[in-house]
Amino acid sequence: MGKDSLNIENVIKEEKTVFGKLKDNEVSIPLDEKIIKNNDEIVEVKIDNNKQLITVDDLKKLMEYRGEDSLNKINEYYGGIDGLCKILKTDPNKGLSNIPDDIQKRRNKFGSNTLPATHSKSFLSLLFNACKDPTLVILVISGFISLLLSFYDPTSGDSTNSNSINSTNFTSTSLSLTSFPKVILNDTHLYNTTNNEINLLNDKFFNITKNDKIKSEEHNTAWIEGAAILICVIVVVLVTALNDYSKERQFKALQAQVETGHTFSVIRDEKEQNIPVSDLVVGDLCRVKYGDLIPADGILIQSSDLKVDESSLTGESDHVKKGIDCDVALFSGTYIMEGSGLMIVTAVGINSQSGIIMALLNSGHKPANSLSSSSSSSSSSSSSSSSSDSDEEKSSSYISKHKILRYKKRRRRSSNSSNISTLSISSSETSKSSVSNQLSKSILQAKLSKLAIQIISCGTGMALLALIILIVRYSIENYVIEKKSFDLTDIHQFVKYFIIGVTILVISIPEGLPLAIALALTYSVRKMMKDNNLVRHLDACETMGNATTICSDKTGTLTTNRMTVVQSFINDNYYTSQELQPTSSDIGMTTRKKLAQAIAINSAYNSMIEGPTKIGDSSKQLGNKTECALLGFLNHIGENYNHVRKIYPEKEHVKVYTFNSSRKCMITIIYLYEDGKKIGYRVFIKGASEIILAKCKYIMNGSGEAMKFTKEQYEYINEEVIENMAENGLRTICVGYKDYILTSFRNIKFNEIEINNFDDIDVNNEDEINKDFNCLGIFGIQDPVRPEVPPAIETCQEAGITVRMVTGDNINTARAIAMQCGIIKPDDNYLIMEGKEFNDKIRDEMGNVDQEKLDNIWPRLRVLARAQPIDKFTLVKGIIESKNSVNREIVAVTGDGTNDGPALKKADVGFAMGIAGTDVAKAASDIILTDDNFTSLVKAVMWGRNVYDSISKFLQFQLTVNIVAILTAFFSALFISDSPLKAVHMLWINLIMDTLASLALATEMPTKELLKRKPYGRKKSLISRTMIRNIACHAIYQLIVIFFLLFKGSELLYIDSGLNAPLHSPPSKHFTIIFNTFVMMTLFNEINSRKVHGERNVFKHILDNSMFCVIWISTFICQILIVQFGGVWFQTSSLDVSQWSVCLILGVSVLPLGQLIAFLPSKKLPKSIAVGREVPEITKSQPGGICGWGGGILQPSGVGGLQKGVEMFGIHNRVVNGLLCERSTLPEPAPMQQAQVVKQWRRSLRHHQHRRLTHKRLRHVRKSIDNHFDFASMQSADKADKAKKSHVSKLMKAQNFHRAVSLDARSPRDEEEIDTLSNSDLRKTDLRKTDLREKNEELNN
Repeated sequence: MGKDSLNIENVIKEEKTVFGKLKDNEVSIPLDEKIIKNNDEIVEVKIDNNKQLITVDDLKKLMEYRGEDSLNKINEYYGGIDGLCKILKTDPNKGLSNIPDDIQKRRNKFGSNTLPATHSKSFLSLLFNACKDPTLVILVISGFISLLLSFYDPTSGDSTNSNSINSTNFTSTSLSLTSFPKVILNDTHLYNTTNNEINLLNDKFFNITKNDKIKSEEHNTAWIEGAAILICVIVVVLVTALNDYSKERQFKALQAQVETGHTFSVIRDEKEQNIPVSDLVVGDLCRVKYGDLIPADGILIQSSDLKVDESSLTGESDHVKKGIDCDVALFSGTYIMEGSGLMIVTAVGINSQSGIIMALLNSGHKPANSLSSSSSSSSSSSSSSSSSDSDEEKSSSYISKHKILRYKKRRRRSSNSSNISTLSISSSETSKSSVSNQLSKSILQAKLSKLAIQIISCGTGMALLALIILIVRYSIENYVIEKKSFDLTDIHQFVKYFIIGVTILVISIPEGLPLAIALALTYSVRKMMKDNNLVRHLDACETMGNATTICSDKTGTLTTNRMTVVQSFINDNYYTSQELQPTSSDIGMTTRKKLAQAIAINSAYNSMIEGPTKIGDSSKQLGNKTECALLGFLNHIGENYNHVRKIYPEKEHVKVYTFNSSRKCMITIIYLYEDGKKIGYRVFIKGASEIILAKCKYIMNGSGEAMKFTKEQYEYINEEVIENMAENGLRTICVGYKDYILTSFRNIKFNEIEINNFDDIDVNNEDEINKDFNCLGIFGIQDPVRPEVPPAIETCQEAGITVRMVTGDNINTARAIAMQCGIIKPDDNYLIMEGKEFNDKIRDEMGNVDQEKLDNIWPRLRVLARAQPIDKFTLVKGIIESKNSVNREIVAVTGDGTNDGPALKKADVGFAMGIAGTDVAKAASDIILTDDNFTSLVKAVMWGRNVYDSISKFLQFQLTVNIVAILTAFFSALFISDSPLKAVHMLWINLIMDTLASLALATEMPTKELLKRKPYGRKKSLISRTMIRNIACHAIYQLIVIFFLLFKGSELLYIDSGLNAPLHSPPSKHFTIIFNTFVMMTLFNEINSRKVHGERNVFKHILDNSMFCVIWISTFICQILIVQFGGVWFQTSSLDVSQWSVCLILGVSVLPLGQLIAFLPSKKLPKSIAVGREVPEITKSQPGGICGWGGGILQPSGVGGLQKGVEMFGIHNRVVNGLLCERSTLPEPAPMQQAQVVKQWRRSLRHHQHRRLTHKRLRHVRKSIDNHFDFASMQSADKADKAKKSHVSKLMKAQNFHRAVSLDARSPRDEEEIDTLSNSDLRKTDLRKTDLREKNEELNN
């Protein structure tokens, strides 16, 4: 035998635990057979099932099978599900032991349920991104040019001639002095000359020396301006990168919080508990239920009416039925759409199917996982030096020889397809990246985008105009009028003009706008977490501020969701209060035992009541609260529901029909035993009282015996019991049962149904099962209204928001709760209707929704009872698409069920319940209410409006600074060919105006005053008339002050004028005062900008915003340091106290000015001057377009070619790109990330499979056409040939279209078109076949 051969003696004969390590000569043993390789022979060796080891690779391969194949492989290789549980050392009833060391051993061997963390951007990468800003690049280039030119002496070219002339003149003068007569005075020899001659001599001499000294000083300090520009750019880049870095860290912390917050139900040590999904390990026993997102791969060991949505994995929209007798495989990232079950975890994290795909996406190929590699190597009998081929053979050694060959072939084929899929993934990911940069439904973002384009266009035009005028005027004056020739010294002037143009451009670009929005949203999101709002989509925060309608659930949102039975109807007795509820002695033994079974068995087994842990605490309801109320009633009458459940474990249930919104009930079927023998079936039912009662044929009388249920009794109970309970705001639940008894066992009672054998009843036929019940009792369950809800709803009504209740409860219950909440008043003329009536009134004869009919109903509709999820979706869709009002309604919706997903998606803002909500609902939502409380939703409205106000405050502040700075630089350049605001000044002002102002104004806390205003509406002006008034008045005032100081300031302040100063002259006090005054006015106007609605008290709540105070004071201190100590670096000259006083007085003057401006009536201004009234068209951006978060802040529609110009002139997307473009959706738990990634990967695979299937169908159709047309040609050859050509032509077009589309990353719409073409051709072909068949029959007849 070769070195790779295995001997039978190498097979391990002793039992090993799942944690045991194999020696070098040991191999992993599958359950029923072992493949022993001896040269080229394959030998099958049967072994004992109990002597097993299992590896990560074994489990991964097991989960590759689908449908019945997975069950067959488990039966074939592991001895069934029980054998698999034994190998994994998991008790199917008790689960794993909760010993930390054992759990950690499993985690070490099989991996943890986490995915490798995505590497966040490093600080250096953020620095690099910040450096790519086009305007900063232009400034850097200008700074370098200025710095290089500073080393060139403009006077060096003519210094020799000048010196020689001066020297000659001086010498000649000196020589002439020697001829003058001498005069001796105090031992000093003076030449006999006149005073005028001496004065002339002194002036000439000293002027020459002074000019040379000035030029020398100018040349020595010329480099400082260029260096200062570069240093300021470095500061701006550092500030930007630090800001981005801090936001990255904040999002990382938020992601960690979300990850730990996602829990799943497991059974350990026979106790059910919720643990974080990251703590799941292989072998865990998990309970899956309706609405769950499966967090790991697993195998079902028990199921009840289980259906799974695997569309994220396979692309198939149909729900897949799961069960222990058909398909037992469950995969992470898929959703439980119906039913419940128990699952044993077989693969976690990167070893799960979606984890493998995630790793594939991250690496571009299937990774060699270190964990699985180590596990494999520890479980392999080969040495570490063995080849990959032998490893592969050994890892699959339990497969027979022909299976091994087929497996290898499949592996090679799948490897090739993996490479193809990887390319498709890259393409699709790129496509997705571009498509994801679409504008969201936020109108504010679209309006800001359009405004940003307008600001940039104006600023760019003025910068170019100023640059052209300066260059043209200088050229005319020097080259035309003075007729000078071009000299290298002229480059200094051109660079100076270029820097002036760049400074105008820098100040005009609203780079702080995306930063302000990002800060406002991220700050709000962080604060909203404390208000129990987990924001998943950032734009939903702002959109919620415009909400006009809230469609709210009742249970848990408006109510406490702590339910108690307070009324009951049992044995023909009506107990009308909680104090009068029956005890065990009031109910007969027979009825009591049947009630205990009907409630305990026909409920989810994870619904339970935990006793208080401390004295004084109340018991805790776990699971479904309605079921918990019924279980509490059992405790009250002395029945132990846990004892009943132990007698009838969940795995022994014959069939379970779980509750859903359409069924409105839950049905459980068990075997009925008597004297230890099966005598038939017992069926339990519970659900909506009026629905279940209508299905009852019998009812218990006063003595607890069954009797015929008459129509009169039904009407009495319905009117006197059910309606009375509902009018008191109680949820009514009816409980019943029926028995199927074998005729061979005993005589059948009148209320029992006889069967000859068990097969007489089809338990899968719901219609047959769901009738002829015995009514055991009716229960009125109280779910009190939250005490804080009525004031919250009143606040919403004051804020112009209409609250509507959409519930599945009885209409009388819904009306009573709506009255208690304040949704309706006794004298209101609003509509309250049931879902059925609602559909009857809004649909036409064809069953389609008539928008006109719906528009006549929804404005007055306040309560929709007995509503199904489709009713909620129809209502939301109808309100959104309604044309009743001028402004489109902005609709917020709450939901907790899986079927609420469509309504949550359709709504402008979808709220999912964090406690009662399913994972499906959470995935479809925009915001998750972590406390399921309506008041938290009202706080979201307040935060949304605060975001809008924060942006308005920043716009009012920034536009004022923009206008003043741009016009100052522009007109100064025209009048004096210079600007009192230098490039360094502009960079500092830009830093104040953008980054620091963003932090200060975007972090305002919301106030209750926000909810005293009506919603803004979609056509609300972005810059209102009040803001226009404030901006214009402040800008005019500041421009007057600045230009007055520019032309008259030097005279009034008795300082040297800075006008017409030579190039590279030292900083002047004149320009320093102008710069300082402008900054002071800007700082104090920042206080004015805190109010945008004409409020008087601009200091109100200012101390509540510590960020504003800190930034304002810090900016003021920095300005003092810059002015006093900046010197040539900041182009400033230190000021004395009197000069500072002038600057401060002028700066503070904007505060009283703001009060005077508030007296001006803004409403008298024409509405046309308001900016941003129209709603821009919202479209998807194209690849390569300007990116923003959730669709981009700077990506409006219709800008076309202007986009590239905007890019060139430097929209500052770095903050938005780095912070929000990739994180428009807040971080999700690992399973949700897996689901999204799997969806992308499977889409490429689905394209490949779809293409193969289509080709196969096309070939089949062609063959069918040929066969049928051959037969038809005997009847009508010409017609058949013509039809055949037509059909084949159409099929070829479909095939060509399919091939063309397959070359690109197809969208779902492309697939629909392909399916439409293919299906259309098939239908036409089928019709043609039918016609030919009919004609053939006619001929035969």
